[in-house]
Amino acid sequence: MPRSPASSSSSSAASRRTGPLDAAAQGNKYAVIFDAGSSGSRVHVFRFDANLDLVRIGNEIELFVQKKPGLSAYANDPREAAESLVSLLEEAKRVVPAELRDQTPVRVGATAGLRNLGTEKSEQILQAVRDLLREKSSFKNQADWVTVLDGSQEGAYEWVTINYLLGNLGKTYADTVGVVDLGGGSVQMAYAIAEKDADKAPRPSEGEDSYVKKLVLKGVTYNLYVHSYLHYGLLAARAEVLKAGNGNGYSNCMLEGYQGIIISCLLTAHIYLVLSVSAGQYKYGSETFEASASPSGASYSKCKDDAVKALKVDEACTHMKCSFGGIWNGGGGAGQKNLFVASFFFDRAAEAGFVNPKADVAKVRPSEFEQAAKRACKLSVKDAEAAYPGVQKDNIPYICLDLVYQYTLLVDGFGVDANHKMTLVKKVPYNGASVEAAWPLGSAIEVASS
Repeated sequence: MPRSPASSSSSSAASRRTGPLDAAAQGNKYAVIFDAGSSGSRVHVFRFDANLDLVRIGNEIELFVQKKPGLSAYANDPREAAESLVSLLEEAKRVVPAELRDQTPVRVGATAGLRNLGTEKSEQILQAVRDLLREKSSFKNQADWVTVLDGSQEGAYEWVTINYLLGNLGKTYADTVGVVDLGGGSVQMAYAIAEKDADKAPRPSEGEDSYVKKLVLKGVTYNLYVHSYLHYGLLAARAEVLKAGNGNGYSNCMLEGYQGIIISCLLTAHIYLVLSVSAGQYKYGSETFEASASPSGASYSKCKDDAVKALKVDEACTHMKCSFGGIWNGGGGAGQKNLFVASFFFDRAAEAGFVNPKADVAKVRPSEFEQAAKRACKLSVKDAEAAYPGVQKDNIPYICLDLVYQYTLLVDGFGVDANHKMTLVKKVPYNGASVEAAWPLGSAIEVASS
């Protein structure tokens, strides 16, 4: 399993121009990991030396290419879903030496997007991807390397990734950092806990993942609390919040001006045809949700109430401590004190203007999400377009909802103090480079070390 970040000797090896024969002679290994997420597909190619330290690929520490939409957008056409990965596959083949490809494992990990499609449709897509890799890939592949990751795998790999890059593996659990990864369909919490707390972990209900995974990394056994909350990734949570607050036919979270338009057409002297052209709708998966704004626009306080309701914060807790929805929270402790939060947390913070979008990491407090939410909720759609030039137009009406939800998830859901300093992370500095803070590296470390 992984060692600490590369030494100066591997640094010099990384800086040399290495050809295919050099790579083989140095005992380098490659791993190709596809992250098939709900909002898009991404390919990561990593190169390791004999000590499992990362080695540069050209000028970069990894190959990372992404494209949209994700596999789940092709729910009714599995072959087209698989074909959407061809351009990413070609990028991977471009950087892995031809003579090493049959030794280079390729994995495809699908996350919440495919989980939401149901077993039958997701398996059809996965089988089409397996067929594609067998027919068009010269990489080493196995059927069970193309799978839907369960949430606990995703969270565990993310935790390994970040702690590997920080050089924490091999140290005590108290020296590691906790991770919250906010994806599109699900959110994962993962952190190392004391053995005595692991022994108290409640048994999961039938069909649920175990709360604690034992990992042996650099000779140290870690008890990793990890849980994935399906339906509470940012894009899925929009639907949950809209459902929770739509009693009046509109949402408390939508910006002023985002609503249905009624058009009436005179057909005869006495008959009108009324067409409702609604801009105020949100589509997630196969469902459509009412998302019209109230005439007075968004309300921070009412939107937060809807977010709390969506999170089921008040649901009965049958364990010693719970986060939300009656889920055991792992008990807290030193492994959770230093918290790294990733993915959509960073994106929205950067778009809202309180984090430098060009930075890899930033120190923030949850209260900064609250302050940004209060500013955003006062705006109309038109004003928000001017205020947030970095936000995609389709996301503008949801900027209040997203920021409110993120604050509520951290503070009311996970119990983080509003003034607690945490690290927003997009990439992790590593040996003079920056590496994407995502689960694929953790998966690559596992497969490269086996």
